[in-house]
Amino acid sequence: MFPRLSFPLLALLLTSALSAGLTGCRYNFVPLIPAQTDVPLPARITGATLVREGEQLRLRAQLEGRFEPGYLSVKWYDSSRELGSDSVYLDSMQRQANFVLEAPAKGAYRALLSFGGLVLRQVELYEVQP
Repeated sequence: MFPRLSFPLLALLLTSALSAGLTGCRYNFVPLIPAQTDVPLPARITGATLVREGEQLRLRAQLEGRFEPGYLSVKWYDSSRELGSDSVYLDSMQRQANFVLEAPAKGAYRALLSFGGLVLRQVELYEVQP
């Protein structure tokens, strides 16, 4: 038969057996600081304004961020009717664009700005109810 063990001796034997088994269970590699990722953000339009100056509508826009040189295009609308389009070539030296549309009558004007085939911004000027 087995000898009778006291409680402190039994507790000591159990903890030593468990701790010996748990010492080999640890992570091989834990990254403390994750690697930095470089996410290419698309170009964005900042500071776009559409104002009336006499019988003309003036649109000013600036392209920010990293982008390949290309054309910033605008399509003009009065409510749902397309009025025309225009484009300006932009590169790293020329980031601002100014567009002018002859519009003697008041209306619900919209201008859609696109760069590289992607619509980036819509600017509106409501002088009447759409």
